[in-house]
Amino acid sequence: MNSAKRPRKGKQPSGATVDVATVRVELRDSDPLIWREVEVPTEITLADLHSVIQAVMNWDNDHLWEFTVEKRRYGPMSAVDWGPNPLIDAEDVQLREVLRPRKTHIDYLYDFGDSWEHGLTVTRIRAREPDMSYPRYLAGERGEPPEDCGGLFGFYSLLEALADRKDPDHGWAKERLEGFAPDLIDEKKIARRLGGIGRGIATPTRR
Repeated sequence: MNSAKRPRKGKQPSGATVDVATVRVELRDSDPLIWREVEVPTEITLADLHSVIQAVMNWDNDHLWEFTVEKRRYGPMSAVDWGPNPLIDAEDVQLREVLRPRKTHIDYLYDFGDSWEHGLTVTRIRAREPDMSYPRYLAGERGEPPEDCGGLFGFYSLLEALADRKDPDHGWAKERLEGFAPDLIDEKKIARRLGGIGRGIATPTRR
């Protein structure tokens, strides 16, 4: 009987081949568009991809979430399964298992109350660069909304109140959006969070 432990999905044996994918994350209906671009190993689980999105969007991982790919739903098994299709454990599925030729579209919903809807597009698949750490932040535009502000409608209402000193909610909006800058992305914080994720994922070099 073979007693060797089977590696968890998302962790590859030393010397295994691995590719990386370019993932563009867009916050749906944001105007101007809030987006991020990141490179991730295709062997990461969808649960790890969730953590990557949390990092690049500066979310706090305080709420439920799920992915949808071609009507299949993936998420944490601790979540209440409220959708029409059975929820598949995101810990058991690697990104590469849901990829399609040329381009893959993935829906990602975070916080079922505020309903932050993200559109993910996976395009470029290439060989991993030796000595490069992944996941790797590439680019982005515009600062992200704060958590628990009522979704996009609540966020834009806060911005309107902040811009109008005569608005009765101006003081509250100023307090709620303290430190917010519409064009600021904290890339150092993103790098720290992605570094923590990367240390938990084996990304071997290509042989």
